Amino acid sequence: MATINLCTVSLSEVTSRKEHVTRLFNDHGFILIRRLLLKSEVEHIKAALSEGKVLERFGYGIPDQSGKMPRMALWNSPGADVTGMVCRCEKVVNTCEILLGGEVYHYHSKVVVKEPFIGGRQEWHQDYGYWYNNTLLTPEALSVFVPLDPCTKENGCLQVIAKSHKCGRIRHLLAGGQMCADIARVNDIQQDRRFEHLYVNMEPGDALFFHSNVLHASDANVSPQIRRALILAYNHRDNSAPSPEKSGHHPTYTPINKVKDSAILDCTNVSDFTGKDFLDPKNDKTVKASK
Repeated sequence: MATINLCTVSLSEVTSRKEHVTRLFNDHGFILIRRLLLKSEVEHIKAALSEGKVLERFGYGIPDQSGKMPRMALWNSPGADVTGMVCRCEKVVNTCEILLGGEVYHYHSKVVVKEPFIGGRQEWHQDYGYWYNNTLLTPEALSVFVPLDPCTKENGCLQVIAKSHKCGRIRHLLAGGQMCADIARVNDIQQDRRFEHLYVNMEPGDALFFHSNVLHASDANVSPQIRRALILAYNHRDNSAPSPEKSGHHPTYTPINKVKDSAILDCTNVSDFTGKDFLDPKNDKTVKASK
């Protein structure tokens, strides 16, 4: 808990104490911003996902080793709908650029749902364990985990191993339908006192910004409460894959058309997904997905 408190900063500190916040991110592999999204913004996003039937139209599952599946829908381009405004808003993008030390571009985003009692586990992995296969030459990328419901230990909150980004890229193997970090290596890291296994309890609208080499996981949802979250991924401009042919199923550098934070609530588009490029799981060679 002490590490979580240490790495919790306010949005205003991201700009007023850039060096301090960047040092926390570089030292521990993550920062946590409470209430990055307003309650009204969270409710607007949930309504948009529901009205746009995003999971019904574009969702798929990736089974864990027990066969249970968290469900998700993933898009490569932000688009001009409500979720696109979240991906492009200044408070998200500017924070990413401060943490990664330069211009970033939207790599992809997804909504992940763990249904009560049946939502499966996300095995231990590094995002760069996947993205390495898309020819990102360095791990200069990050993800932003934003819960839309309370995230608790019972419903499968995010778990991270603090400072594990310093271990470098770990070999990943297929486990169930997911790519999983070599579990023997993960166990060795967890037994080393330099690294701390943390359960990150979060409220709707909180945001965890974490380095692409941070080991993270989440357990199955064994509660009667649904657990929905947005996960936004950004890559440093200079770290784009050498060519579209080598970039796998995610995009190369495309400038972000940033929007004011107010655009989230101002946006009324919940169904026009022009240009979002939702992922067909058949095109993702790093997992074994099920529609």
